[in-house]
Amino acid sequence: MPDIQRRKTGTVKIGQVRVGWEVPVVVQSMTNTDTADVTGTIEQVAALALAGSEIVRVTVNNEEAAAAVPHIVEGLEKRGLRVPIVGDFHYNGHLLLKKYPATARALAKYRINPGNASIGKKDNDNFQVMVECAAENQKPVRIGVNWGSLDQALLTRMMDENSKKPEPLPAREVMMEAMVVSAIESAKAAEHFGLGHDMIILSAKVSGVRDLIDVYTNLAARCDYPLHLGLTEAGMGSKGLIASTAGLAPLLLAGIGDTIRVSLTPKPGGDRTEEVQAAQQILQSLSIRSFMPQVTSCPGCGRTTSTYFQELAEQIQGYLRTSMPEWRRKYPGVEELKLAVMGCVVNGPGESKHANLGISLPGTFEEPKAPVYVDGKLYTTLRGDTIVAEFKQILDRYVESHYGQSAKGKELVGAR
Repeated sequence: MPDIQRRKTGTVKIGQVRVGWEVPVVVQSMTNTDTADVTGTIEQVAALALAGSEIVRVTVNNEEAAAAVPHIVEGLEKRGLRVPIVGDFHYNGHLLLKKYPATARALAKYRINPGNASIGKKDNDNFQVMVECAAENQKPVRIGVNWGSLDQALLTRMMDENSKKPEPLPAREVMMEAMVVSAIESAKAAEHFGLGHDMIILSAKVSGVRDLIDVYTNLAARCDYPLHLGLTEAGMGSKGLIASTAGLAPLLLAGIGDTIRVSLTPKPGGDRTEEVQAAQQILQSLSIRSFMPQVTSCPGCGRTTSTYFQELAEQIQGYLRTSMPEWRRKYPGVEELKLAVMGCVVNGPGESKHANLGISLPGTFEEPKAPVYVDGKLYTTLRGDTIVAEFKQILDRYVESHYGQSAKGKELVGAR
C-alpha cells in the first residue's frame, strides 16, 4: 500500500480500540434504534460490529435510554462482542451521567456537543459535569462540533467582531472559523476541568463537501488531537455515498483523520450496516486499509448483451461477503485478495491477469468459453452450465492454498 503520511496525534484508547496516528484509521457507526429497547439495540450493535464497525455509538437522550446502557453492554459481552459503546449526549447529559453511574462506567466514551451543552453559561454546568464525570471514570470524550448546533453565543460574538473590521470576511469563513475555535476552546476547557489531553478526540461536522475539507484542514493544522471525520447528514443512496467519498477522500489522502463514519440515511427498514460497508470501501479504495477481497468487473457494453457476467459478479460479491467472517478467522491476509470478473475478450484476459484470480466470460458472438487466470497465468478454461460453481471451487482452493496455515509455496494444483 502507498505510504500516506498521517498527521501526528496522540493515541486515545476507547475500550479495546486505539485511535490515533500510530494505528490504522478506525471505522465507526451509530444505531438508530430506541436505546431503551435493549434487545433491539443489542441486535443492531451486533450486526454493525459483525459488519466491521469497530466503535458503535448509541443515543442516550432520556432516563430509559441511560438505564438500558449497562444491560446492552452486558448483553453484547455475553455474545462475545467487546465493541466499544459510545454514549451520544445532548442537553441533559450532566443529569443522566450523575443519576446513572453504572451507565457512566459501562460506556467506553462520551460524545459531547458543546453547542448543546451550554458551555460557558453560568446557569448551566452541563459541559463541566460531563467532563468531570469522564475524568472520574477515565473515559475519553469526543467533543463534536456540528454546524447545525454551533454555540450561538460564540458565533454571534465572532460575527460581531468580523463586522467591525475594515474588510469583513465572508460569513462562510467566519462560520468555519467559529467551528474550529469552538472545538479547540472546548478541548482546552475539558482539560481545565480535569480531562487528560490524551483523552480527547475532536470533530467538526458540516454537510457540505467543500466546507468539510476546509474546516478539517484548518482544524488539523491548529491542534494535535485525533480527529473523527464524517459528513453530517450525508443523505440517502448514491447522493450520500458520493458526497461522503468526495469529502473524506481528500482529507484521508492528506493524512487527516483517525476515525470515520459515513452518515447515510437508510431506506425505511433498510440495512444499517450499509454505512459500515461504505466506510470500509472508502478506506480500501484509497489503499489505506483492507477489509475484504475486491472484485473488478466491467460495466458492460454492446459486446456484452448477455447479463451472465453481471450475474456472476453479483454472486461472487455475495459469496465473498458471506464467506468473510469465517475466512477472516481462518485465513489471515485474505482481505488483500483481488478478483476480476470480465464480460468479453477486449479487456477480459488482460484485466484478469492483473488480479490474483480472474475469469473472462464470452461476449456476444464470442466462442462460449471462459478462461480462468491464476496469478497472471492461464489456469483453466471453463465451459457449459457449471461455470459459476466451478469458479467458486477454484476460489475456495486458492484461498486455502494461499492463506491457510498449511499453505506451502502458494501453488494452486490441478490446473489444466
